Amino acid sequence: MAAEEGVVAAAEGTIRSRRVFLNHLDSYGGSSIGKYLSNCVAGASLEEVGEEEEEEEEEDEIMAVIDVTLSKPKEGAYQIVGTLSKAQSMKPDFAQETYRISTREELLGHLLECDVIIYNITEDANQIEEATWAAAAVHGEVLHFEKPKLFILVSTIMTWARSKPLDPDDSEIPFTEEDYRRRKPHPNFMDHINAEKVIIKLGKTNKNKFSTYVVASGLQYGAEEGIFHYFFKTAWLGETPAIPVFGDGNNFLPTIHVVDLAAVLQNIADHRPRTHYIVAVDESIHTLQAIVKCISKNVGPGKIQKIPRENAFLSKDLTPVKICVLGPPAVGKSTIAEELCKHYKLQHIKIKDVISEAVENLEKIIAPKETVETEEVGEEGEEDDEEEGNSTEEAQELLDGVKENMEQNGGRLDDQYVIRFMKEKLKSMSCKNQGYILDGFPKTYDQAKDLFNFEDDEEEETRSKVPRYDKLITPEYVISLNASDEFLKNRVINLPESVVAGTHYTQDRFLRTLSLFRELNTEDETVVNYFDELEIHPQFIDVAKFEDPENRLIVNEIIKETGEPRNYGLTDEEKEKLECKAAEARLAKEAEENAEQERKEAEERAEKVANWEEWNKRLEEVKRQEQELLEAQSIPLRNYLMKNVMPTLMQGLNECCKIRPDDPVDFLAEYLFKNNPEME
Repeated sequence: MAAEEGVVAAAEGTIRSRRVFLNHLDSYGGSSIGKYLSNCVAGASLEEVGEEEEEEEEEDEIMAVIDVTLSKPKEGAYQIVGTLSKAQSMKPDFAQETYRISTREELLGHLLECDVIIYNITEDANQIEEATWAAAAVHGEVLHFEKPKLFILVSTIMTWARSKPLDPDDSEIPFTEEDYRRRKPHPNFMDHINAEKVIIKLGKTNKNKFSTYVVASGLQYGAEEGIFHYFFKTAWLGETPAIPVFGDGNNFLPTIHVVDLAAVLQNIADHRPRTHYIVAVDESIHTLQAIVKCISKNVGPGKIQKIPRENAFLSKDLTPVKICVLGPPAVGKSTIAEELCKHYKLQHIKIKDVISEAVENLEKIIAPKETVETEEVGEEGEEDDEEEGNSTEEAQELLDGVKENMEQNGGRLDDQYVIRFMKEKLKSMSCKNQGYILDGFPKTYDQAKDLFNFEDDEEEETRSKVPRYDKLITPEYVISLNASDEFLKNRVINLPESVVAGTHYTQDRFLRTLSLFRELNTEDETVVNYFDELEIHPQFIDVAKFEDPENRLIVNEIIKETGEPRNYGLTDEEKEKLECKAAEARLAKEAEENAEQERKEAEERAEKVANWEEWNKRLEEVKRQEQELLEAQSIPLRNYLMKNVMPTLMQGLNECCKIRPDDPVDFLAEYLFKNNPEME
């Protein structure tokens, strides 16, 4: 239906642009996909193009890429809008709008404005929950749609990682989209496959108005090179005689160029194929060894070197910073951990947060069973329901066990559950990619052993006397903060009452916690001893020696030992761009302040002129009133003079004029004295 509308529109010469929502436009995948789609005309992939026209279009596309920053958007091109992964990120040039979402209602409003919604969950596992919520929320408004909407979930091929071969005798037979019901995920990608099932199910209820697709993407590369960045960087720097290949290198990598992935999404938006689950991988499949060899030949020294897979964890460029902070209560573990998290941009792992997050995730797994309704249930739907039912039942069973255990232990959880949830958290994408800081856990030798050791490895441990531990989740640095009991008690006593109330810093709870910590750390088998056995020697810091309430000196000591952050920083071009934008913002702010100052001065001048005019008016009025008052006060005096003085004075003046004496004043005085009516 949509395809026919696109052809008709193209035939009539009317090109209508379509609004596309993409999450995390500032990420590698979001940026590459958004940039590609912003230069694609909606419905263009529906037209058949001849060879000559293809060549012309390729030339036009090349020129369009060159002039992308100078030219206007194509008529009828996809309008890209979406969210950003970081608050400080700038709006990409290809995006029409970007949103900093504060509420789910606000996000839903933006989603309903779009024709196509694309959620990429391959780069940030935290987006899985938002993607499933977004699909369900949009689906809930389907009766109010003015035109059909499309939802595409970009998932990962790792949801197929544990799938059994189609033919046990021939493992080379490739899977296709039709086999997606047989897929089995890697344990770390259970949330991804659960999201895939929810999205597919939501698209079955009202296909004419709301269609959903899942794209199982291969490992993305290209543009900024993505997953192969390490190998390109190593080859480009030329600091090693051979580029490392971890393991035997014979494992085949299902890859896809990020631009090809964007083209797949464009075709889905234009064609709306009947198959709603699509595997997006390169046609040519290469081994890790072949790929690294090609990179080394064309960019680097031309040689490769196979090294044990475990040695990958020894490379500082590949492994994120992983820190464990230990110490007694009130020694400052959480405060220091927060500062280190800011410096290294790490995940802050606290027991309470991990347990709360795990319980919340279990409740979310159970929730879709009750909220999502389906109208069409065939063979495919039955199998999906069966798989989802199994996972839902397991989640429900685990959740019931957790709640019952917490009720029996007064709100506390047994180690078996804590270790399980903590291990899942440390194996999550965010911790593996960004690194983490463990805050005050593990507390005992047994907890550390259960958390970091490989499972079912007792025989190996007995022979070697050194536990075989999981390097993927084990911390690289251990910080042991120490202080005397007297120092810790004084610190707690000096805390404000508002801070102490309701926490474990109350007198009774603090003393019990401190006493328990000392008991657990006087035996031979302590957490510190465990790390010593692994040759991960802790850094001991006496907090009392640093007279620093804000712990800045302690944080600096830890940073000196740990080294520089290993996360990706900004490129020189990005830094220059940010500096230019900051300078522009600064100039704009200064211009705004100058304009505001001039406006205030103009207002003050106008106010002064108005005040001066008003003052002059009042002054004139005062003078007039004074004159009237003087005139009113002079009337009795004038009457008195006219009656008693002026007649005699006039006669005296006349006589003076007639006689003309030598001293007229004396004459006039003499005359007035003689002719005074009162004297007579």
